[in-house]
Amino acid sequence: MASYRPIMRDYKPVPARAQPRARWMLWFVTGLGLPLILVALLLPDPDQPPPLAPEATELAMSIGPVQKAEEPASTADSSAKSNGVSTVIPPLVAAPQPEQERTVLTVRRGDSLDRLFRRHNLSAADLAAIMQDDLAKKHLRLVKPGDEIVVLHRDGRISELSREINFDSSLKVGREEEGFSAGMVKHAISVRQIEAKGRITSSLYMAAADAGVSDRTIMNLTDIFAWDIDFALDIRQGDEFRVIVEQRTRDGVAVVEGEILAAEFTNQGEVFRAIRYKDPEGNSGYFTPEGRSLRKTFLRAPLSFSRVSSNFNPNRRHPVLNTIRAHKGVDYAAAHGTPVKAAGDGKVIFRGKKGGYGNAVILQHGGNITTLYGHLSNFNRNVRNGSRVKQGNVIGYVGQTGLASGPHLHYEYRKNGVHKNPRTVRLPQAEPIDPALKADFLRSAAPLINRLDDTPLVLLEAKNSGNIGDNTNHET
Repeated sequence: MASYRPIMRDYKPVPARAQPRARWMLWFVTGLGLPLILVALLLPDPDQPPPLAPEATELAMSIGPVQKAEEPASTADSSAKSNGVSTVIPPLVAAPQPEQERTVLTVRRGDSLDRLFRRHNLSAADLAAIMQDDLAKKHLRLVKPGDEIVVLHRDGRISELSREINFDSSLKVGREEEGFSAGMVKHAISVRQIEAKGRITSSLYMAAADAGVSDRTIMNLTDIFAWDIDFALDIRQGDEFRVIVEQRTRDGVAVVEGEILAAEFTNQGEVFRAIRYKDPEGNSGYFTPEGRSLRKTFLRAPLSFSRVSSNFNPNRRHPVLNTIRAHKGVDYAAAHGTPVKAAGDGKVIFRGKKGGYGNAVILQHGGNITTLYGHLSNFNRNVRNGSRVKQGNVIGYVGQTGLASGPHLHYEYRKNGVHKNPRTVRLPQAEPIDPALKADFLRSAAPLINRLDDTPLVLLEAKNSGNIGDNTNHET
């Protein structure tokens, strides 16, 4: 115990008032050290390059890891001396441009260019800039239903615009550094002659369609011979036709059939031929091989592709009234709304409702001849009392007004107030070809006539059989 006491005497306990100060110093050091540690952890390492921006990070990931470039020793040494770090900056890569979109603007009823652009989310500012060009404004100012405008754009911003003006030219508008510029593009047009022939087994329409002839050419064929053949009643099984037609190609692609150059139609054994001739002044028409004009002052029928449902008959029994009542005209059964054409040049002397005829038009022609068109559903708005019409002009549309049991046209032909059978009355001839041009006509017609003579006939069977010359009653 004696050895222990001195040690105990040397020990001096810390006074009680000094203990809080020690604890405070410990808390201070601990509280200050922790933030410093956090700051040190957050500061960037001076030996590491700065982090990339998000866009650059994405770019770097797309091109792969960057390799350090080998530099000459002198360059590397100087770089190390300057900042102690040698880095290689990756080359910049342009962001890919979005694909161009091709949009076809189809004009609908009531559309304008502004409405078309808004409908397809195209730039209205670009449209305003395009319309500053005089050529573009000329060909884009007016649009009609069915027109098409092709636009190339990126996110609605126009880069190119084009519109077909006619068969051989188109408008093209392109973006430049400042605004837009417009120009006309000419298409490569070529013309060749093609032939079609056939024999009717059910209808002309079916035979021509099976021969690959367009609707336009079929209509032209009936128009050419409309003065001599009533295509509603005169057509028979076994009738034959031949046509030589222009075919137009644009940029090497067949687009449309042009004019009929020569045609032949054999109707009930009688042969009719037509040759197209264009005189030096640009006037064209169809003539017989001898030079007589096929055009007459009146058409045999004022409708195309209809059928006779009731003939001229002074003793016919009326289908509605069931009494014997003279039928002083010809009834042409046709679909509701079928266009009705003026049989000849004339003046409108009546347009309106006329008893059992319903809606009717009466034309006054030369030679004290009048024609009447009855049971119309509606009139051509340009045909009014006192107006003049040309042969072939549409004057109204097939209907079922008045005393009628079905849609059809009632057609009458009167001379000096006396009713004549429109199908058999002798029609006045038109003027023949000018004698001064006769030699030129014969020279140009000769190769076409030879081709008609040498063209072999191919039998074309119609797919759907039909009853030619059906005479079901549909009229008063």
